Amino acid sequence: MKRASSNLVRKISSAVEWSTLVDGQNRVTGASLTLIRERAHLKAEQVRAAGGAKATSCLLGVPLGHNSSFLQGPAFAPPRIREAIWCGSTNSTTEAGKELADIRILTDVGDVQIQEMRSCGVEDEALMQIISDSVKLVMDQPPLTPLILGGDHSISYPAVRAVTEHLGGPVDVLHLDAHPDIYHAFEGNKFSHASSFARIMEGGHARRLLQVGLRSINKEGRDQGQKYGVEQYEMRHFSKDKEKLQNLKLGEGVKGVYISIDVDCLDPAFAPGVSHIEPGGLSFRDVMDIVQNLEGNIVGADVVEFNPQRDTVDGMTAMVAAKLVRELTAKMSK
Repeated sequence: MKRASSNLVRKISSAVEWSTLVDGQNRVTGASLTLIRERAHLKAEQVRAAGGAKATSCLLGVPLGHNSSFLQGPAFAPPRIREAIWCGSTNSTTEAGKELADIRILTDVGDVQIQEMRSCGVEDEALMQIISDSVKLVMDQPPLTPLILGGDHSISYPAVRAVTEHLGGPVDVLHLDAHPDIYHAFEGNKFSHASSFARIMEGGHARRLLQVGLRSINKEGRDQGQKYGVEQYEMRHFSKDKEKLQNLKLGEGVKGVYISIDVDCLDPAFAPGVSHIEPGGLSFRDVMDIVQNLEGNIVGADVVEFNPQRDTVDGMTAMVAAKLVRELTAKMSK
């Protein structure tokens, strides 16, 4: 009888501890979402008060790096990108003449508190949902349009999912990368940065997925691409594909276009600060020509996989990532 009583006490104690842990995690995640919600509301009010904006690029940092298969440095990227955007070595005007200091063009709601939640035991399934919820909170405040700073490429899945769920249908996705990131579950991790586009396609979030800049793709990458009807453009054929890719028209008949740029789509001569250095990539102007000439309504975007821990001492790749963000902002804002 005493032994049975002792076992019951242990079970009750364990249940209480688990309940306390879950309650604590819920408070921490709730606090992160509240911060994003309130900042998005405030920034949108400021944009609306300024008047005239139909779409305003809104930065949302997602400093997540633990789903990387090699190095986790991308978790440190969002503040370095922001610093480079406003670096005094250049002005705050985009190539198209848009002024980034104008809140109607660019605003910022800060970061999802990824590391704080992970330190409290919040696991990936919940983190992915929190990222999605954070993106939706931005979209709940028109004219804000999410421009997400990664982080590794695993964040693109919850971001695209959020955009399509909020808009009520699929989008066309333009994905620039050295890798297709379409493994079913790389190294057994369904949320791996190498599996994000498998999740996007199996979830029906993209009508068309165009992958540009590929030069590290194996049999599974090609098989998965064929399975999901992905349009894969490999660098070995870029010279013949170039004209087509620089004159894309996407998003008609769906809810718009989502652009995901992995910094390693660029040749490492232009962007050495990445985890997976893969020679033979796109030039920066190649990327600009593809993005700037694109016809379509951009409803969301991300810039991912910049790794500050591998950057040059003068922050060359930070400036490259910042330029990508600046020019995406020019394309998205209106």
